[in-house]
Amino acid sequence: MPIISNTKELSLNLLREKALAIAEAGLSALDSSIVIRNSLKLENNNIYVGDKIFPILASSKLIVIGVGKCAINAVSEVEKILGDHITSGIVLDVHENTTCKFKKIKCITGSHPTPTEKNVVATKEIVAMLSDLTPSDLVLFIISGGGSALLCLPEEGSVYLDESLIVSELFRVGASIKELNTLRKHISLARGGYLAKYAYPAHVVSLIFSDVPGNDINFISSGPTVKDMTTIVDAEAVLSKYQILKKCNILHCGLIETPKDEKYFSNVYNYLVLSNEHALKAMSLKAKSLGLRPSIQDTKMVGEAKVVGERIAKEISQADEGRVLLYGGETTVVIHGHGRGGRNQELALGALKNIQTDTLVLSLASDGKDNGPYAGAIMDREILENSNSKGLDSQIFFAENNVSEFFEQSGGLLKTGDTGSNVSDLIIAIKDIQT
Repeated sequence: MPIISNTKELSLNLLREKALAIAEAGLSALDSSIVIRNSLKLENNNIYVGDKIFPILASSKLIVIGVGKCAINAVSEVEKILGDHITSGIVLDVHENTTCKFKKIKCITGSHPTPTEKNVVATKEIVAMLSDLTPSDLVLFIISGGGSALLCLPEEGSVYLDESLIVSELFRVGASIKELNTLRKHISLARGGYLAKYAYPAHVVSLIFSDVPGNDINFISSGPTVKDMTTIVDAEAVLSKYQILKKCNILHCGLIETPKDEKYFSNVYNYLVLSNEHALKAMSLKAKSLGLRPSIQDTKMVGEAKVVGERIAKEISQADEGRVLLYGGETTVVIHGHGRGGRNQELALGALKNIQTDTLVLSLASDGKDNGPYAGAIMDREILENSNSKGLDSQIFFAENNVSEFFEQSGGLLKTGDTGSNVSDLIIAIKDIQT
């Protein structure tokens, strides 16, 4: 079964068929089970991760903690590999999943992208499980996108509601993921290296799925097992830049300094197992097999979504026929209205300004959720003609951040449902081959 569930409906011409096949190849390359099998091995009571070996001692604990949008799928494979060696564990995911049934690992569903009380309760359970460990114990973490919201643990006297207000406002003003997670690290006692501190003096291995442009592990899920390089001063700068406390009518948000003592990280091995480059390489290979000439333009794309869409559409219009330009990253949206849709749909609609009859731009969220039920959208001549015939003014939809309605009327919306993966966004631009 294809991951893009409405491929048949969208395949109105050969150019679309090629774009959808390339997108499908990218999503297929993100299978969490395959990633774990390629990253984790058990032989003779030794765990192999990368070039490191971690012995499993009979008298010691092996705890598995999975956090984020990939947690359920990834930990399912971890259990197959490690089996009865696992002592206990917790999976904290954003997905409701009735099939999440492990022998010794508890499943918890949290909220995303803003925290609720159940996130706090779940995070406290994780912290409690990491207490009283010894140097011979081993904690295996699976860290993936969405973990920042899930690992909510405000200091005493603060509440998750403050964080919810702050995060919502940062989304509204279009703050970058690094700005957002810089602040998040300093308002939770479970981010910015705190989980490594709680696990000390046990050995810690973190298998990290990146959803952050540039793959800086300090910012993926706000770096719960990584020594934080930011400080309260950096968090205060984000608050000041966007006047967050004033806009949220909050006197203070209980900024916390993250652990800086090197000892907490001396037994920690953080290993990046997946990024958007895996998807982009698979997409490039698929494009070549279709007789096209691909190039990976950017793996850490940022910027305002609609502006980026305009630029990409212009770049592909100036390219030679048969060219495919591939991008990965995470754009931002400044929210003015109260409509529906996310940054991928905004990027696709931004491409309308420069789209040509022989070009196509496709943008999708690798987790399948572009701030709503759609994964993203296609912009091409079909959408151009449909929107013109219906008199749809893109600027009106931008003003209300109501891009989903534009594509509902003109066509082009991508549907995948939850993919169980998350490496941020994937963008394809194609110049048709003239026949």
